[in-house]
Amino acid sequence: MKFTRGIRTVTVAALAFTLAACGSSVKTADQAPAPGSSAGALVGVTMPTKSSERWIHDGDNIKSALEKLGYKVDLQYAENDIPTQVNQIENQITKGAKLLVIASIDGTAITTQLQEAADHKIPVIAYDRLLLNSPNVDYYATFDNYKVGVEQADSLIKGLGTGPGPFTIELFGGSPDDNNATFFFNGAMSVLKPLMDSGKLVVKSGQTTFAPTAILRWDPATAQRRMEDLLTKTYGGGAKVDGVLSPYDGLSIGILSALKSNGYGTAGQPYPVVTGQDAEVASVKSIIAGEQYSTVFKDTRKLADVTVKMADSVLKGTKPEVNNTTDYNNGKKVVPSYLLQPVVVDKSNYQKELLDSGYYTAGQLK
Repeated sequence: MKFTRGIRTVTVAALAFTLAACGSSVKTADQAPAPGSSAGALVGVTMPTKSSERWIHDGDNIKSALEKLGYKVDLQYAENDIPTQVNQIENQITKGAKLLVIASIDGTAITTQLQEAADHKIPVIAYDRLLLNSPNVDYYATFDNYKVGVEQADSLIKGLGTGPGPFTIELFGGSPDDNNATFFFNGAMSVLKPLMDSGKLVVKSGQTTFAPTAILRWDPATAQRRMEDLLTKTYGGGAKVDGVLSPYDGLSIGILSALKSNGYGTAGQPYPVVTGQDAEVASVKSIIAGEQYSTVFKDTRKLADVTVKMADSVLKGTKPEVNNTTDYNNGKKVVPSYLLQPVVVDKSNYQKELLDSGYYTAGQLK
């Protein structure tokens, strides 16, 4: 894996594709929308799963905002099953969707459906996950996912403190079929690898590349089992883990469960510094309790807002606002993209970022 800006290209286009998958009751979709013809149009929106609360927020926010603009929305969740998502997109095309917003499960698995959309002149926005290996992706809406990884690594180092080390850490990667996962990992490694090379950070298991650290489908139970295996096989004889790079809150909760089962979380053996992403309720509560150290907050309200504005412009026959036209190559084209900036949240600033902003209520975090 290369730690280059070019790799980012792939991640951002997948995210924009997700938002374009909402559907409506329009009868046909065999020509591109013309200015003034979009009133009441059906938008197909497909999301990966409801097992992660962030996708629920994404879908609800997009649907609500599009409906306020007068569009009809077909919002579907595929529960991380690729054939289900394929069928959902095909059904939305058949129903006459005028635009698709797609957050893909596997960015390489729906090229046939993207071609079918193009044949019917249906624009596609990749949402948060770049859609790969297809020229039929019009726009991409996402966060700067390479920066997410950088911020996770920076937070891990901050949590470890200013001592000379060496500090013992372990690395976790995301799902290998999600293009964002390599962006997160590569961004983090751009920060961590120099410290690993200098000896300040030590990965005791020796698993320092993406493949052995990846967790398929971002499954918390798989992450928990891997952490348990690492502790059993690598950390006998009193050796301790000082930090764990986790790219997603669901994995972080599984990792912390494994650590607790192995004696961590006490005054004599506190939890390692564990990172995360998405500011899910369980992890924010864990941060407040002094367990998980941090999470990267990606405000899905802002992402939905950007995507809906993008969709509205496309449906009205005008060009949407983008802020990156060079970096997000999906293997077939550079996809015009809009990137939002993530924010690290820990115990010191969760009040400001999550409560004062209205993202959560105080009651939700009790």
